[in-house]
Amino acid sequence: MKNDLLRHFLASLSYRATQAIQEVPSHFSHLELGNEVRKPIEILNHITFLMAYTIHCFQEIPLEDYRKMKNWEQEVQAFYETAEKLDHILEKDLTPSIRTYEQLIQGPFSDAMTHVGQLSMMRRLADAPVKYENFMEADIRKGFIYPNHS
Repeated sequence: MKNDLLRHFLASLSYRATQAIQEVPSHFSHLELGNEVRKPIEILNHITFLMAYTIHCFQEIPLEDYRKMKNWEQEVQAFYETAEKLDHILEKDLTPSIRTYEQLIQGPFSDAMTHVGQLSMMRRLADAPVKYENFMEADIRKGFIYPNHS
């Protein structure tokens, strides 16, 4: 049951991330806001790393490659691929070996959702705001990680 809730949180994260990272203007990925604020591409890379770290909590995987910066399209693809890998692990009903469920929620899951919010705010600052949507009514289902699922 805990894995089902994490899977739904992950699907919600992916859905909201899709709103923030799809159909962005060409200048968005390297938007500079100053004062050592991460660029959108750096934030997306970090979100992917958080999902990889969560995978690592269930089964040991090397994390170094997840920190390597790619271009925007590759970062978007890496996010979806990593989230999908995590979803498959959660679907198997495995138990985390190095963290508790509560730590996963308060740590990487919450951090990732916060960063998705940052990306949404940055879209507005880049003159490309995310379209309003009532997320309570959104078609979010566990297991659906990639955008435009049917």
